[in-house]
Amino acid sequence: MVADQWYDANGVWTGSATFLEDGSIVMLYTGSTDKSVQVQNLAYPEDLNDPLLLKWVKFSGNPVLVPPPGILPKDFRDPTTAWKTSAGKWRITIGSKINRTGISLVYDTTDFKTYEKLDTLLHKVPNTGMWECVDFYPVSKTLVKGLDTSVNGPDVKHIVKASMDDTRIDHYAIGTYFDSNGTWIPDDPTIDVGISTSLRYDYGKFYASKTFYDQNKGRRILWGWIGESDSESADVQKGWSSLQGIPRTVVLDTKTGKNLVQWPVDEVKSLRLSSKKFNMEVGPGSLVNIDVGSAAQLDIEAEFEIKKESLDKILGDASVAAEAEEFSCQKSGGSTVRGALGPFGFSVLAHESLSEQTPVYFYVAKGKDSKLKTFFCTDSSRSSFANDVVKPVYGSSVPVLEGEKLTMRILVDHSIVEAFGQGGRACITSRVYPTKAIYGAAKLFLFNNAIDATITASFNVWQMNSAFIHPYSEEAVRALSRT
Repeated sequence: MVADQWYDANGVWTGSATFLEDGSIVMLYTGSTDKSVQVQNLAYPEDLNDPLLLKWVKFSGNPVLVPPPGILPKDFRDPTTAWKTSAGKWRITIGSKINRTGISLVYDTTDFKTYEKLDTLLHKVPNTGMWECVDFYPVSKTLVKGLDTSVNGPDVKHIVKASMDDTRIDHYAIGTYFDSNGTWIPDDPTIDVGISTSLRYDYGKFYASKTFYDQNKGRRILWGWIGESDSESADVQKGWSSLQGIPRTVVLDTKTGKNLVQWPVDEVKSLRLSSKKFNMEVGPGSLVNIDVGSAAQLDIEAEFEIKKESLDKILGDASVAAEAEEFSCQKSGGSTVRGALGPFGFSVLAHESLSEQTPVYFYVAKGKDSKLKTFFCTDSSRSSFANDVVKPVYGSSVPVLEGEKLTMRILVDHSIVEAFGQGGRACITSRVYPTKAIYGAAKLFLFNNAIDATITASFNVWQMNSAFIHPYSEEAVRALSRT
C-alpha cells in the first residue's frame, strides 16, 4: 500500500491482518495524515483468491480510529491482529504513552469500522516511554506448538510484547489475561515489559517485530526488523537499508515456564547444501581453523561440554571469586578477556589473519551461591575494518538446566549473524560488515579462550544456498491461483 490518501499522506505504517470466520481478511494499519496525526485505517484484499494478496483496497470511510482524548497526535500506532472475546466481539490493542508511561489501549469492534474503547488498559509500565508495535498472543503451557490468537484457557499464558521507541529494543513478558475487562498482569512484575531487567526477544539488532499464527502448520511465527549498524551515508551508497531476519517459531519454554524459545523455521533447512561433522576436544587457549571452504553463508549446530574435572576444580576452589554477579557480555571486554570457564565458541566471518572476526560464545561464571551461571554473547568489536560501523558486544545470561549440554545454532549470511543459545532461550542478531572476510575469504574458527577448562565440541556445519527470492510475475500469481 502506498501513501496516497489524506489519512496516510505521511506514511503507511505498521498494521496487522485478521482472518474472519467467513474466510475473509481485514487489515488495520496506521496512517500518518497530511497533518502528521497518527490514525488507524482499514483495508481489504482486492481479490481474496490471489494467494499472495498483492493488492489492497482502502476503506472509503477511513480513518476508523483517531487518537482518543489525552493521547497526543503522534503517540497512537501499530494495531495488533484482533482476537475474539467471550462476548463474541473482536478486540485489538494499540501502543501509546501518557507522559513517560508506556500503555496499550484496548478497543472492541464487531465490524472493524466502528469501535468501542475500553476504560481499562491492557497494560501500562511507568517510565518506559512510547510503546510501538505492541503484540499480544497466547502460548501453551503444555504443548510445544503455536496457538491461534483467540485461544484462551487454563493451560494458556499470554505474552505482551512492546517495542520501546526510546531504546529500540523489543521487550516481552509472560502473564495472565482477563477477558472480562481486557487487562493483563505479568507473572513477575520485576521483569515487566520494557524495564531494564525484562526479557528480550533478541539481545542484538532486532526491532519492531510481529508474530502471526500459521494455521496450516500450527505454529506461531515471529518476524523481526533488523536495522543497519553502519552510517546513513553508507546506506545511501548501497542503495538499500535494513532487512527482515529469518522467520522464527516462538513457543513458551515448557521446561522453565519463565521464558520463550525461538528457533529458525524449518524451511531454512531447505537451503542447506553440503555438510561436515566435527567432534573435537579443545584445551585452554586453543584456536582451530575449521575447514568448510567458504564460510560466508553457513548454518552451524553445536553442543559443548566442559570437562567434569574443570568444573569440579572451579566449584571446589574457594579462592575463585564469584564473578557471575559482575560479568556482563556488554561490559566485560568481549571474547578476548579470559576466565576460568570461558569464553569458548566460534569466530564467524573471520579472516585467516583474524584481523576481522565475529565471535559467538558461551561464558560460564561462578556465582556467590557457588552455582554456575551461563552467558551467551556475540562480540562484534573486531567484525570490520570499516570505521563508520557501531561494533558492540551483545548478549545475556541464559538458563541451563541440570543435565543439559551447552548448545548453539548460528546462521551466517554475509553481513548478518543470527545466534540461538540453548535451543533459542537467548537469541542475538548482529549486523557486521567485514571488508576482508567476505565470500571465499570468510573463514570459520573454533576457539576456547578459557584459562582452566578443556571443552568437548560436537558440531555440524552446512554450506547454505541463497534463497533466490524474486518478485512474482502476474503470470506466476495466476498459476498459483489455479493450483
